[in-house]
Amino acid sequence: MTLSPIRKVFQGTADRRQMFRMFDRHAQRPNRSPDDGALYRGEWFEIGEAEHDTMLDILPPLWMRSDMFAMREFLTGSVTSVFFKLKIDDCVRYFHGYCDLSDRASPGCMRAAIVERESRPVRAMTREERLEHIWSSAHDDYRGYAGERFSKHLWGKRTVLFYDYQRGTVLKLLDQLTDTEILAKLPVHLRYLPDAIAA
Repeated sequence: MTLSPIRKVFQGTADRRQMFRMFDRHAQRPNRSPDDGALYRGEWFEIGEAEHDTMLDILPPLWMRSDMFAMREFLTGSVTSVFFKLKIDDCVRYFHGYCDLSDRASPGCMRAAIVERESRPVRAMTREERLEHIWSSAHDDYRGYAGERFSKHLWGKRTVLFYDYQRGTVLKLLDQLTDTEILAKLPVHLRYLPDAIAA
């Protein structure tokens, strides 16, 4: 399973509980390895000011700049949490992202991507953002990774449980959900947002 480019993984502002759940969205992945940085690298989501300040107070940061700081503890390899305090459209907002610090430009690229994405005039979501939100908000019991039920070439791909009116509860590959199934899995307030063109 390879992800990597910079991507928004949750719509709205994550509260404390949601933030901690999303710190390791891939905890159930098979064959965990210190080289799993591509799963996390580039993920970002919005948090509140209190959550941002809590994380700043936990440990002294690895480094700190005017609008961001990096956590001292690395998640995997050279990937760690970077927290942002950004002014977007005259409003101060807070974000968490996973940056690969082996690339010195990674935090700056993450900041630029967040500002670009959140500065769009129309609230919209790409198909990928819809799928990431479904994955982020699904309980661990309802999401997982393809195994022996699937063809071997699909092993390790993300799966979610889906209720089908004709077949009952079925396990489906996340990236193979139809548009109708995606709408059914999203919360009501996100279902009818227009499609955004991926940047």
